[in-house]
Amino acid sequence: MARSIDISTHKHQLRLFDGNRLMKVYSIGVGKMLTPTPSGTYIIINKEYNPGGFFGAFWMGLSKPHYGIHGTSNPASIGKNVSHGCIRMHNHDVIELSSMVPIGTHVSIHK
Repeated sequence: MARSIDISTHKHQLRLFDGNRLMKVYSIGVGKMLTPTPSGTYIIINKEYNPGGFFGAFWMGLSKPHYGIHGTSNPASIGKNVSHGCIRMHNHDVIELSSMVPIGTHVSIHK
């Protein structure tokens, strides 16, 4: 079965599925009011280890340009609406997630 990611910006939660089976739930940070995380269905188009700056230990780019799932240099931001629209995760969580999802994985983002 194909793996997929379901993101709830309201719950600050990223859920990883293998087909219909829930594999893992992660706490996330999302976009703030002026720069909200975009709702929609996207795919992971690239991955980069140690991208530098605010992106923490890992970056997974989405098919919506300039948006992605990434680590953070500010772990206190997880669970809050603080980003410029990207999905922030604890560095150890984004590294774990990246090892379980290939490029091409579907990502659904909703409230």
